[in-house]
Amino acid sequence: MKIAFQMDPIDAVDINADSSFRLAEEAQARGHTLFFYTPDHLAYQEGRITAKGQDLQVQRVQGAHATLGDMREVNLADFDVVWLRQDPPFDMNYITSTHLLDRLASTTLVVNDPFWVRNYPEKLLVLDFPDLTPPTTIARDLDTIKAFKEKHRDVILKPLYGNGGAGVFRLDANDRNLTSLHELFTGFSREPLIVQKFLPDVSNGDKRVILVDGEPVGAINRVPAAGETRSNMHVGGRPEKVGLTARDKEICAAIGPLLKEKGQVFVGIDVIGDYLTEINVTSPTGIQELERFDQVNIAAQIWQAIEAKAAAR
Repeated sequence: MKIAFQMDPIDAVDINADSSFRLAEEAQARGHTLFFYTPDHLAYQEGRITAKGQDLQVQRVQGAHATLGDMREVNLADFDVVWLRQDPPFDMNYITSTHLLDRLASTTLVVNDPFWVRNYPEKLLVLDFPDLTPPTTIARDLDTIKAFKEKHRDVILKPLYGNGGAGVFRLDANDRNLTSLHELFTGFSREPLIVQKFLPDVSNGDKRVILVDGEPVGAINRVPAAGETRSNMHVGGRPEKVGLTARDKEICAAIGPLLKEKGQVFVGIDVIGDYLTEINVTSPTGIQELERFDQVNIAAQIWQAIEAKAAAR
């Protein structure tokens, strides 16, 4: 198949951690041809969805991991699969790219389905499953957020559309910074904030469970660094081998059918203790760590699902 990757600059990726690189590597091994472009080179031109990018070959040699051809413009309708893999922030630029990629639906398989990526951002889809999630409020109004904190005392405050642990604050019962943080966030953004009850189980790790076409295929545990609340690997979280618990499987059984129905082939959910905290559909990570811990080929399972969908089209 002809595969296009819409992603951040590939020359900057860590080949031992980046999931997009691993997906490209496996696609190449399966005989597919690769094309790379960044979101700023996606365009609508008189009825065509085009991208300016380069043919791509990959190899597992850091610093020489991507061989790129000459820059050229392509019609994305000529491709079998387009991967929507740029990282958040989930801003209007990101949303616009999903609208453009929607227009390929009749000719090209876009993964994950951009319509539902747009409508199911990480911290909002979990609201469909209140029995699985910790107490949560989404608001911009300070009094509403204060009332939630007064009720639950120890909370996590973070941007609604953030990623990678950026801007995540724990405010315990003795904290006096809520008003200042609210001023800070609302001073540069018009978006609401999300506040959740703090889960002490995070000290044991924040589990990333990988689902492929709605089915769980494994998990890694991300343990916060000393003195940190955040467990994201972007901010020093340490990945550890871990299995799926009965509760993890219960959560996946509840959300998996919806993810499959809506074309979310590669999803990473976050579980702290017994609670689902996020459903990551934009550009989830964790493939390489899971493959190393469990000695499995998760990328191959993802491609098998995609190849089956493409064949069915």
